[in-house]
Amino acid sequence: MNVLILHRNPFEPFPYDQWLADYDGDVVVLAARDKFEPFGEKVPTDNLGYTRLEVLEQFDDALILKRALELVTEFQITHIIAHHEADVDTAAWLREHLGLTGAWPADVLPFRDKALMKQRAQRAGIDVAAHATPRTAEEAWAFADLHAFPLVCKDRAGYNAIGLRILGDRDELADYLAHTYFDAPREDALFEVFVPGRMCHVDGLVVDGRTVLAWPSQYQYDLASFGTDQGARVDLTLDRDDPLTDRLLALTERILAALKPSGSRLRDHAFHAEIFHTPDDRLVLCEIASRPGGAKIREVFHTIFGANLGEYTTRAQLGLPLPALGEFSGAGDRPQPRAMSGQMLTMKRPGLVRSVPAAPDESWVERFWVYARPGQVIPPAAGSSDFLTAVVGSAPTRAECERRLRSLGARFEAQIKIVEAP
Repeated sequence: MNVLILHRNPFEPFPYDQWLADYDGDVVVLAARDKFEPFGEKVPTDNLGYTRLEVLEQFDDALILKRALELVTEFQITHIIAHHEADVDTAAWLREHLGLTGAWPADVLPFRDKALMKQRAQRAGIDVAAHATPRTAEEAWAFADLHAFPLVCKDRAGYNAIGLRILGDRDELADYLAHTYFDAPREDALFEVFVPGRMCHVDGLVVDGRTVLAWPSQYQYDLASFGTDQGARVDLTLDRDDPLTDRLLALTERILAALKPSGSRLRDHAFHAEIFHTPDDRLVLCEIASRPGGAKIREVFHTIFGANLGEYTTRAQLGLPLPALGEFSGAGDRPQPRAMSGQMLTMKRPGLVRSVPAAPDESWVERFWVYARPGQVIPPAAGSSDFLTAVVGSAPTRAECERRLRSLGARFEAQIKIVEAP
Protein backbone atom coordinates (compact mmCIF):
# COMPACT_ATOMS: atom_id res chain seq x y z
CA MET A 1 0.00 0.00 0.00
CA ASN A 2 1.25 3.47 -0.90
CA VAL A 3 -0.35 6.69 0.32
CA LEU A 4 -0.63 10.21 -1.11
CA ILE A 5 -1.27 12.93 1.48
CA LEU A 6 -2.68 16.32 0.46
CA HIS A 7 -1.29 18.65 3.10
CA ARG A 8 -2.52 22.25 3.46
CA ASN A 9 -1.04 22.80 6.94
CA PRO A 10 2.28 23.33 8.71
CA PHE A 11 4.07 20.08 9.54
CA GLU A 12 4.50 20.51 13.32
CA PRO A 13 0.91 19.43 14.11
CA PHE A 14 1.08 16.63 11.51
CA PRO A 15 4.29 14.58 11.97
CA TYR A 16 3.33 11.85 9.51
CA ASP A 17 6.82 10.37 9.73
CA GLN A 18 6.21 9.60 13.41
CA TRP A 19 2.58 8.61 12.97
CA LEU A 20 3.46 6.16 10.19
CA ALA A 21 6.76 4.82 11.55
CA ASP A 22 5.40 1.26 11.28
CA TYR A 23 3.94 1.74 7.79
CA ASP A 24 5.85 -0.21 5.16
CA GLY A 25 4.52 1.54 2.05
CA ASP A 26 5.56 4.71 0.23
CA VAL A 27 4.44 8.01 1.77
CA VAL A 28 4.09 10.80 -0.80
CA VAL A 29 3.16 14.31 0.37
CA LEU A 30 1.89 17.30 -1.62
CA ALA A 31 2.21 20.38 0.60
CA ALA A 32 1.23 24.06 0.37
CA ARG A 33 4.14 26.52 0.52
CA ASP A 34 2.14 29.33 2.16
CA LYS A 35 1.37 27.24 5.26
CA PHE A 36 4.91 27.07 6.64
CA GLU A 37 6.46 30.49 7.30
CA PRO A 38 3.33 32.07 8.93
CA PHE A 39 3.57 29.31 11.55
CA GLY A 40 7.30 29.69 12.14
CA GLU A 41 8.42 26.79 9.94
CA LYS A 42 10.96 26.89 7.16
CA VAL A 43 9.81 25.76 3.72
CA PRO A 44 11.16 22.19 3.35
CA THR A 45 14.02 21.78 0.88
CA ASP A 46 14.26 17.99 0.99
CA ASN A 47 11.94 15.00 1.44
CA LEU A 48 12.05 15.09 5.27
CA GLY A 49 12.23 11.30 5.30
CA TYR A 50 9.14 10.79 3.12
CA THR A 51 9.32 8.88 -0.14
CA ARG A 52 8.54 12.15 -1.94
CA LEU A 53 7.68 15.59 -0.63
CA GLU A 54 6.64 18.26 -3.09
CA VAL A 55 5.84 21.82 -2.03
CA LEU A 56 3.47 23.54 -4.46
CA GLU A 57 3.64 27.29 -4.94
CA GLN A 58 -0.12 27.48 -5.44
CA PHE A 59 -2.31 24.91 -3.77
CA ASP A 60 -5.31 25.21 -6.07
CA ASP A 61 -7.56 22.33 -7.11
CA ALA A 62 -6.47 22.19 -10.75
CA LEU A 63 -2.77 22.02 -9.92
CA ILE A 64 -3.33 19.52 -7.10
CA LEU A 65 -5.37 17.23 -9.35
CA LYS A 66 -2.83 17.35 -12.16
CA ARG A 67 0.15 16.59 -9.95
CA ALA A 68 -1.72 14.06 -7.82
CA LEU A 69 -2.71 12.01 -10.86
CA GLU A 70 0.91 11.97 -12.01
CA LEU A 71 2.11 10.83 -8.59
CA VAL A 72 -0.59 8.16 -8.38
CA THR A 73 0.81 6.60 -11.54
CA GLU A 74 4.46 7.00 -10.54
CA PHE A 75 4.06 5.50 -7.06
CA GLN A 76 1.07 3.19 -7.61
CA ILE A 77 -0.89 5.00 -4.90
CA THR A 78 -3.59 2.99 -3.12
CA HIS A 79 -4.79 5.49 -0.50
CA ILE A 80 -5.35 9.25 -0.49
CA ILE A 81 -5.59 11.23 2.74
CA ALA A 82 -6.54 14.88 3.35
CA HIS A 83 -7.13 16.50 6.74
CA HIS A 84 -7.85 20.08 5.66
CA GLU A 85 -11.44 21.03 4.86
CA ALA A 86 -10.38 22.65 1.58
CA ASP A 87 -8.95 19.33 0.34
CA VAL A 88 -11.68 16.88 1.40
CA ASP A 89 -13.52 17.23 -1.93
CA THR A 90 -10.34 16.89 -3.99
CA ALA A 91 -9.30 13.74 -2.18
CA ALA A 92 -12.79 12.27 -2.61
CA TRP A 93 -12.81 13.05 -6.35
CA LEU A 94 -9.43 11.40 -6.78
CA ARG A 95 -10.56 8.26 -4.95
CA GLU A 96 -13.66 7.91 -7.11
CA HIS A 97 -11.80 8.67 -10.33
CA LEU A 98 -9.18 6.04 -9.49
CA GLY A 99 -11.55 3.54 -7.86
CA LEU A 100 -9.71 3.72 -4.52
CA THR A 101 -10.99 2.87 -1.07
CA GLY A 102 -12.36 5.63 1.15
CA ALA A 103 -14.97 8.36 0.83
CA TRP A 104 -16.12 9.50 -2.62
CA PRO A 105 -17.71 12.88 -3.42
CA ALA A 106 -21.29 11.78 -2.70
CA ASP A 107 -20.17 10.58 0.73
CA VAL A 108 -18.51 13.84 1.81
CA LEU A 109 -20.98 16.25 0.17
CA PRO A 110 -23.42 16.31 3.15
CA PHE A 111 -20.48 17.36 5.34
CA ARG A 112 -19.22 19.98 2.88
CA ASP A 113 -22.46 21.61 1.67
CA LYS A 114 -23.93 23.27 4.73
CA ALA A 115 -27.33 23.70 3.10
CA LEU A 116 -27.61 20.00 2.22
CA MET A 117 -26.32 19.19 5.72
CA LYS A 118 -29.11 21.16 7.35
CA GLN A 119 -31.76 19.69 5.04
CA ARG A 120 -30.79 16.12 5.90
CA ALA A 121 -30.49 16.89 9.60
CA GLN A 122 -33.87 18.59 9.63
CA ARG A 123 -35.50 15.59 7.91
CA ALA A 124 -34.10 13.46 10.74
CA GLY A 125 -35.79 15.67 13.35
CA ILE A 126 -32.62 17.54 14.34
CA ASP A 127 -33.03 21.20 15.23
CA VAL A 128 -31.30 23.64 12.84
CA ALA A 129 -31.55 27.38 12.29
CA ALA A 130 -33.98 28.71 9.71
CA HIS A 131 -31.92 29.14 6.56
CA ALA A 132 -31.96 29.84 2.83
CA THR A 133 -29.59 29.85 -0.14
CA PRO A 134 -30.46 33.14 -1.88
CA ARG A 135 -29.19 33.34 -5.45
CA THR A 136 -29.94 37.05 -5.79
CA ALA A 137 -30.09 40.16 -3.60
CA GLU A 138 -33.88 40.12 -3.97
CA GLU A 139 -34.05 36.61 -2.53
CA ALA A 140 -31.76 37.66 0.31
CA TRP A 141 -34.06 40.58 1.14
CA ALA A 142 -37.06 38.26 1.05
CA PHE A 143 -35.38 36.00 3.63
CA ALA A 144 -34.53 39.00 5.82
CA ASP A 145 -38.13 40.22 5.66
CA LEU A 146 -39.30 36.88 7.05
CA HIS A 147 -36.90 36.85 9.98
CA ALA A 148 -35.56 39.22 12.60
CA PHE A 149 -31.97 40.43 12.66
CA PRO A 150 -29.23 39.51 13.28
CA LEU A 151 -28.65 37.23 10.29
CA VAL A 152 -25.61 35.07 9.62
CA CYS A 153 -24.10 34.91 6.12
CA LYS A 154 -21.50 32.31 5.18
CA ASP A 155 -20.12 30.25 2.33
CA ARG A 156 -21.97 26.94 1.90
CA ALA A 157 -18.59 25.16 1.77
CA GLY A 158 -16.61 27.53 4.00
CA TYR A 159 -14.32 26.83 6.95
CA ASN A 160 -12.37 28.59 9.76
CA ALA A 161 -15.09 31.28 9.87
CA ILE A 162 -13.49 32.86 6.77
CA GLY A 163 -16.01 35.18 5.12
CA LEU A 164 -18.59 34.68 7.85
CA ARG A 165 -20.61 37.82 8.59
CA ILE A 166 -23.17 38.58 11.28
CA LEU A 167 -25.47 41.35 10.03
CA GLY A 168 -27.25 43.36 12.70
CA ASP A 169 -29.70 45.46 10.70
CA ARG A 170 -30.97 46.38 7.23
CA ASP A 171 -28.17 48.87 6.61
CA GLU A 172 -25.52 46.21 7.22
CA LEU A 173 -27.39 43.80 4.96
CA ALA A 174 -27.61 46.41 2.20
CA ASP A 175 -23.87 47.03 2.41
CA TYR A 176 -23.13 43.28 2.40
CA LEU A 177 -25.32 42.65 -0.63
CA ALA A 178 -23.79 45.57 -2.53
CA HIS A 179 -20.38 43.94 -2.20
CA THR A 180 -21.37 40.30 -2.76
CA TYR A 181 -24.33 40.23 -5.16
CA PHE A 182 -23.29 42.90 -7.63
CA ASP A 183 -22.39 40.93 -10.77
CA ALA A 184 -24.18 37.57 -11.07
CA PRO A 185 -26.44 35.15 -9.18
CA ARG A 186 -24.69 33.19 -6.43
CA GLU A 187 -24.87 29.48 -5.73
CA ASP A 188 -22.46 29.44 -2.78
CA ALA A 189 -24.20 31.63 -0.18
CA LEU A 190 -26.03 30.45 2.92
CA PHE A 191 -28.15 32.77 5.08
CA GLU A 192 -29.22 31.71 8.56
CA VAL A 193 -31.17 33.15 11.45
CA PHE A 194 -28.79 33.92 14.31
CA VAL A 195 -28.96 31.33 17.10
CA PRO A 196 -28.24 32.74 20.58
CA GLY A 197 -26.30 30.76 23.14
CA ARG A 198 -22.92 29.16 23.68
CA MET A 199 -21.30 27.10 20.95
CA CYS A 200 -20.37 23.55 21.91
CA HIS A 201 -18.34 21.15 19.80
CA VAL A 202 -18.10 17.37 19.78
CA ASP A 203 -14.98 15.76 18.38
CA GLY A 204 -14.38 12.11 17.76
CA LEU A 205 -13.20 9.19 15.70
CA VAL A 206 -15.16 6.71 13.59
CA VAL A 207 -13.54 3.38 12.70
CA ASP A 208 -15.25 0.99 10.30
CA GLY A 209 -18.45 3.01 10.56
CA ARG A 210 -18.60 3.02 14.37
CA THR A 211 -17.81 5.90 16.72
CA VAL A 212 -15.03 4.67 19.00
CA LEU A 213 -13.98 7.94 20.65
CA ALA A 214 -15.95 11.15 21.20
CA TRP A 215 -16.13 14.00 23.71
CA PRO A 216 -17.81 17.42 23.91
CA SER A 217 -16.24 20.80 24.63
CA GLN A 218 -17.55 24.34 24.80
CA TYR A 219 -16.08 27.50 23.29
CA GLN A 220 -16.01 30.37 25.77
CA TYR A 221 -15.76 32.90 22.92
CA ASP A 222 -17.33 33.69 19.56
CA LEU A 223 -15.57 32.07 16.62
CA ALA A 224 -16.44 34.92 14.27
CA SER A 225 -14.62 37.51 16.41
CA PHE A 226 -11.14 36.29 15.43
CA GLY A 227 -10.33 39.54 13.63
CA THR A 228 -11.10 41.85 16.55
CA ASP A 229 -10.54 39.76 19.69
CA GLN A 230 -7.34 40.83 21.46
CA GLY A 231 -7.92 38.82 24.62
CA ALA A 232 -7.45 35.19 25.57
CA ARG A 233 -9.91 32.78 23.94
CA VAL A 234 -10.64 29.72 26.08
CA ASP A 235 -12.17 26.41 25.00
CA LEU A 236 -12.91 23.67 27.56
CA THR A 237 -13.88 20.01 27.61
CA LEU A 238 -17.06 19.19 29.52
CA ASP A 239 -16.98 17.18 32.75
CA ARG A 240 -18.18 13.59 32.67
CA ASP A 241 -21.22 14.47 34.80
CA ASP A 242 -22.10 17.71 33.02
CA PRO A 243 -25.81 17.56 32.03
CA LEU A 244 -24.86 18.50 28.46
CA THR A 245 -22.27 15.75 27.96
CA ASP A 246 -24.58 12.82 27.23
CA ARG A 247 -27.03 15.01 25.30
CA LEU A 248 -24.32 16.30 22.99
CA LEU A 249 -22.85 12.83 22.42
CA ALA A 250 -26.26 11.36 21.63
CA LEU A 251 -27.19 14.21 19.28
CA THR A 252 -23.90 13.87 17.40
CA GLU A 253 -24.65 10.18 16.77
CA ARG A 254 -28.02 11.17 15.28
CA ILE A 255 -26.32 13.78 13.09
CA LEU A 256 -23.78 11.29 11.78
CA ALA A 257 -26.54 8.79 11.02
CA ALA A 258 -28.54 11.44 9.15
CA LEU A 259 -25.59 12.39 6.95
CA LYS A 260 -24.27 8.89 6.30
CA PRO A 261 -26.93 6.67 4.73
CA SER A 262 -26.52 2.92 4.35
CA GLY A 263 -23.77 2.18 1.86
CA SER A 264 -21.72 5.31 2.60
CA ARG A 265 -18.02 4.82 1.91
CA LEU A 266 -17.18 7.26 4.70
CA ARG A 267 -16.18 4.58 7.21
CA ASP A 268 -12.91 5.73 8.83
CA HIS A 269 -12.79 9.41 9.72
CA ALA A 270 -12.68 12.01 12.45
CA PHE A 271 -15.48 14.51 12.96
CA HIS A 272 -15.91 17.98 14.38
CA ALA A 273 -19.52 18.96 15.16
CA GLU A 274 -20.50 22.47 16.26
CA ILE A 275 -23.76 22.68 18.19
CA PHE A 276 -25.46 25.66 19.85
CA HIS A 277 -26.78 25.37 23.39
CA THR A 278 -29.49 28.02 23.54
CA PRO A 279 -30.70 29.99 26.57
CA ASP A 280 -33.93 27.94 26.49
CA ASP A 281 -31.88 24.70 26.69
CA ARG A 282 -32.20 23.54 23.08
CA LEU A 283 -29.37 21.94 21.11
CA VAL A 284 -29.19 23.31 17.56
CA LEU A 285 -26.82 21.97 14.92
CA CYS A 286 -24.57 24.62 13.44
CA GLU A 287 -22.44 22.35 11.23
CA ILE A 288 -20.28 19.22 11.22
CA ALA A 289 -17.10 18.29 9.35
CA SER A 290 -15.83 14.81 8.50
CA ARG A 291 -12.20 15.53 9.44
CA PRO A 292 -10.28 16.36 12.63
CA GLY A 293 -11.08 19.66 14.31
CA GLY A 294 -8.72 22.58 13.88
CA ALA A 295 -7.03 24.91 16.36
CA LYS A 296 -5.46 22.71 19.07
CA ILE A 297 -8.40 20.31 19.33
CA ARG A 298 -6.21 17.39 18.24
CA GLU A 299 -3.81 18.07 21.10
CA VAL A 300 -6.64 18.53 23.61
CA PHE A 301 -8.03 15.17 22.50
CA HIS A 302 -4.62 13.59 22.99
CA THR A 303 -4.52 15.00 26.52
CA ILE A 304 -7.84 13.43 27.51
CA PHE A 305 -7.61 10.13 25.60
CA GLY A 306 -3.96 9.60 24.61
CA ALA A 307 -5.01 9.65 20.95
CA ASN A 308 -4.34 12.46 18.47
CA LEU A 309 -7.28 12.66 16.07
CA GLY A 310 -5.02 13.53 13.15
CA GLU A 311 -2.79 10.53 13.82
CA TYR A 312 -5.61 8.09 14.48
CA THR A 313 -7.60 9.16 11.43
CA THR A 314 -4.50 8.68 9.28
CA ARG A 315 -3.79 5.25 10.76
CA ALA A 316 -7.43 4.14 10.60
CA GLN A 317 -7.66 4.98 6.89
CA LEU A 318 -4.56 2.85 6.29
CA GLY A 319 -5.78 -0.05 8.42
CA LEU A 320 -3.01 0.36 11.01
CA PRO A 321 -3.40 -0.47 14.74
CA LEU A 322 -4.85 2.16 17.09
CA PRO A 323 -3.10 1.44 20.40
CA ALA A 324 -4.94 3.93 22.63
CA LEU A 325 -8.24 2.15 22.01
CA GLY A 326 -6.95 -0.85 23.93
CA GLU A 327 -9.42 -3.67 24.10
CA PHE A 328 -12.45 -1.59 23.17
CA SER A 329 -15.06 -3.96 21.74
CA GLY A 330 -17.67 -1.52 20.52
CA ALA A 331 -20.26 -2.86 22.97
CA GLY A 332 -21.29 0.62 24.09
CA ASP A 333 -18.54 1.11 26.65
CA ARG A 334 -16.36 3.79 25.08
CA PRO A 335 -13.17 5.00 26.79
CA GLN A 336 -13.67 7.87 29.22
CA PRO A 337 -11.39 10.94 29.53
CA ARG A 338 -8.48 10.54 31.91
CA ALA A 339 -8.55 14.28 32.72
CA MET A 340 -10.22 17.47 31.64
CA SER A 341 -8.43 19.73 29.18
CA GLY A 342 -8.77 22.90 27.18
CA GLN A 343 -6.98 25.39 24.98
CA MET A 344 -6.18 29.05 25.47
CA LEU A 345 -5.56 31.01 22.29
CA THR A 346 -4.57 34.56 21.39
CA MET A 347 -5.07 35.81 17.86
CA LYS A 348 -2.68 37.63 15.59
CA ARG A 349 -3.29 41.31 15.09
CA PRO A 350 -1.49 43.61 12.68
CA GLY A 351 1.63 45.49 13.68
CA LEU A 352 5.20 45.24 14.88
CA VAL A 353 5.70 42.59 17.54
CA ARG A 354 7.60 44.00 20.52
CA SER A 355 7.26 41.06 22.89
CA VAL A 356 5.60 37.66 23.20
CA PRO A 357 5.19 35.41 26.27
CA ALA A 358 7.92 33.00 27.29
CA ALA A 359 7.05 29.33 27.55
CA PRO A 360 5.03 28.81 30.74
CA ASP A 361 6.55 26.45 33.29
CA GLU A 362 3.36 25.32 35.05
CA SER A 363 3.24 21.53 35.31
CA TRP A 364 -0.33 21.40 34.00
CA VAL A 365 0.63 23.03 30.68
CA GLU A 366 0.70 20.19 28.16
CA ARG A 367 1.82 22.16 25.09
CA PHE A 368 2.74 25.75 24.20
CA TRP A 369 3.15 27.45 20.81
CA VAL A 370 4.09 30.96 19.74
CA TYR A 371 3.77 32.01 16.09
CA ALA A 372 5.62 35.33 15.97
CA ARG A 373 8.87 36.76 17.27
CA PRO A 374 9.90 40.20 18.51
CA GLY A 375 10.83 42.48 15.61
CA GLN A 376 8.48 40.75 13.19
CA VAL A 377 5.69 42.65 11.40
CA ILE A 378 2.61 40.48 11.21
CA PRO A 379 -0.75 40.80 9.41
CA PRO A 380 -4.17 40.44 11.04
CA ALA A 381 -5.64 37.01 11.65
CA ALA A 382 -6.86 35.54 8.38
CA GLY A 383 -9.16 33.00 10.03
CA SER A 384 -10.20 31.51 13.34
CA SER A 385 -7.07 29.31 13.43
CA ASP A 386 -4.52 32.08 12.81
CA PHE A 387 -3.02 32.31 16.29
CA LEU A 388 -0.33 34.37 17.94
CA THR A 389 0.00 31.98 20.89
CA ALA A 390 -1.67 28.75 21.95
CA VAL A 391 -1.65 26.64 25.10
CA VAL A 392 -3.18 23.25 25.90
CA GLY A 393 -3.67 22.59 29.59
CA SER A 394 -5.18 19.94 31.84
CA ALA A 395 -6.89 19.67 35.22
CA PRO A 396 -9.06 17.23 37.17
CA THR A 397 -12.22 19.28 36.47
CA ARG A 398 -13.47 21.74 33.91
CA ALA A 399 -13.74 24.49 36.53
CA GLU A 400 -10.11 24.10 37.56
CA CYS A 401 -9.00 23.92 33.94
CA GLU A 402 -10.84 27.17 33.21
CA ARG A 403 -9.31 28.87 36.24
CA ARG A 404 -5.81 27.85 35.18
CA LEU A 405 -6.21 28.86 31.53
CA ARG A 406 -7.84 32.22 32.31
CA SER A 407 -5.09 33.09 34.77
CA LEU A 408 -2.47 32.23 32.19
CA GLY A 409 -4.43 34.14 29.56
CA ALA A 410 -4.40 37.29 31.65
CA ARG A 411 -0.63 36.95 32.03
CA PHE A 412 -0.22 36.52 28.27
CA GLU A 413 -2.37 39.56 27.56
CA ALA A 414 -0.05 41.67 29.70
CA GLN A 415 3.10 40.23 28.09
CA ILE A 416 2.04 40.58 24.43
CA LYS A 417 3.09 43.92 22.97
CA ILE A 418 2.20 44.76 19.35
CA VAL A 419 2.54 48.34 18.10
CA GLU A 420 1.75 50.06 14.84
CA ALA A 421 4.25 49.07 12.18
CA PRO A 422 6.56 51.89 10.99
